[in-house]
Amino acid sequence: MPALPLEPAPLMAYAWVPIVLWAALAQTARNAAQRSLVAQAGTLGATLARFAYGLPFAAAWVAVLHALPATAAAVPAFHVGYFAWLLLGAVSQLAATAFLLLAMKQRNFVVGVAYSKTDALQVALFATLFLRELPGWITLLAMGLATAGVVLLSLPRKAAAVPEGGVRAWAGMAALYGLASGAGFALSAVGYRGAALQLPGVSPWLSGGWGVLWAQAIQTLLLGGWLAWRAPASLRAIATAWRVSVLAGSAGALASIGWFTAFALTSAANVRTLGMVEVVFSYAVSHRLLREKLAPAEQAGLLLVLAGVVSLLFS
Repeated sequence: MPALPLEPAPLMAYAWVPIVLWAALAQTARNAAQRSLVAQAGTLGATLARFAYGLPFAAAWVAVLHALPATAAAVPAFHVGYFAWLLLGAVSQLAATAFLLLAMKQRNFVVGVAYSKTDALQVALFATLFLRELPGWITLLAMGLATAGVVLLSLPRKAAAVPEGGVRAWAGMAALYGLASGAGFALSAVGYRGAALQLPGVSPWLSGGWGVLWAQAIQTLLLGGWLAWRAPASLRAIATAWRVSVLAGSAGALASIGWFTAFALTSAANVRTLGMVEVVFSYAVSHRLLREKLAPAEQAGLLLVLAGVVSLLFS
């Protein structure tokens, strides 16, 4: 059982909202930088760049927090329970990425991608089971609306791109891999939230900063070791493209600091639901830079996401 959180101060009770919005914006920038690395280093190599090159920025943030008078405090008393939750989050995040890659290799990959977007709904389930954090009905409604919007946005534009096999395609291997990916991302959010709850009395800033540092160190060792064994060319690629890697790592660290700090302030369900606004940011950038016209389904999807976000804020 996770330790019970302390009651937040009145202002801090609402601080998670701008923090999540900031994290979603930073993640949009990270995705743009990481996308350019995929062609050179592959998806896993680009993911490693985000962790490895983000480590110095996470360490610098922790050092700044301990130096500032407003947040200075002793190093938290980390223990086995804390690292167990953190390891659950870090490993689940890596597993989610692997399952998503498997889903995208399937013939009906769009089905897997759509199912992977159910992670917010799965967060509600896992948070209830493992953290005893049961979302209210308005939060569940917000999660349902936002998830429906994200799934709509992940579907192909043209009817010709509809998955082969019709309805049966939604129950194949791509669907299983997609659901597994969503479960991995959901468990990672629950793991990070559980780790934060293991540090009662520690400020959310320090809890978030240390959480990012430890998690990215674990992920760098695990994923870096795997790639050194299976795909050493990926390591050489991210080293060669170090400028883009630094950009992806710094943006990723800024986003992760926001996510982890938010997990220390409120439930995983709240963070993941509001975090779906990242999709709106991504489409805004795409529409602005590429002058893309949104299809009717995409417009409906964005409206559903925004409806879910607004519902959550009013809950």
